[in-house]
Amino acid sequence: MINYKNDILEMINKWNADTVHILADFDRTLTVGESESSWGILSTGNFIKDEYKNERQRLYDYYRPIEIDESMDFESKNKLMVEWWTKHISLFIKYKLTEDVIIDAVKDIKVLKFRDGARELLESLNDKNIPVVIISAGIGNIIVEFLKNNNCYFDNIYIVSNFIKFENGVAIGLEENIIHSLNKNEALLPDKVKKIIKDRHNIILLGDQIADAKMAPIGDLYTTVKIGFCEENVEENYKYFEKTYDIVCTNKANFKDLAKEINLFK
Repeated sequence: MINYKNDILEMINKWNADTVHILADFDRTLTVGESESSWGILSTGNFIKDEYKNERQRLYDYYRPIEIDESMDFESKNKLMVEWWTKHISLFIKYKLTEDVIIDAVKDIKVLKFRDGARELLESLNDKNIPVVIISAGIGNIIVEFLKNNNCYFDNIYIVSNFIKFENGVAIGLEENIIHSLNKNEALLPDKVKKIIKDRHNIILLGDQIADAKMAPIGDLYTTVKIGFCEENVEENYKYFEKTYDIVCTNKANFKDLAKEINLFK
């Protein structure tokens, strides 16, 4: 099911491709809601020690309900998300994650899947030369490998995420500061990307959490249409999505459904 705010389709369908850029979350936005996250795929096969899987699962069981609790105050939630990401990164170092494991895992796994129509959407946006900025609290190395494996790591795609830093092929930390589910925004973008999108003041934002809506810049220069996928704790969280997003998708709505209504997605 897709619910639209009044007149939003009329407005967005008047936009010209030359004036638009896309801001997109990755995990459970471009991928299906039941897909494993880019953090979780290493625990789905025999890629890394069982001790890592057990420790990772304990972290997930504790912090994930907090992450998707949209009623929790920002400051408390933000502190706990930093804590979660930091602990998980320390596991990669502790268990000596290698670059080869990431490449092999993305090739072999079946639990990381595009949302229906996402690949076609990325192809269409590339054809229209519309920049796609993926701002993800996931693992950038895995996102890049996943897009490459699906033949859609196009030149118009820019990824801002947690890129694991390797030394002699073994994980030693992150390339930059932690990006978690609450601190994603355009201010994180490299200068090169900012230059590419600086005159594209119409934004289509795609996310699956309330915090994703904060990826868009604030100001009179920008017009943003926010599309949210509400698929976890729908009964409790829908009211928050309805207030935050211009278009709310539930019941596994996908990009093929959206493309029937939004010209830029065709």
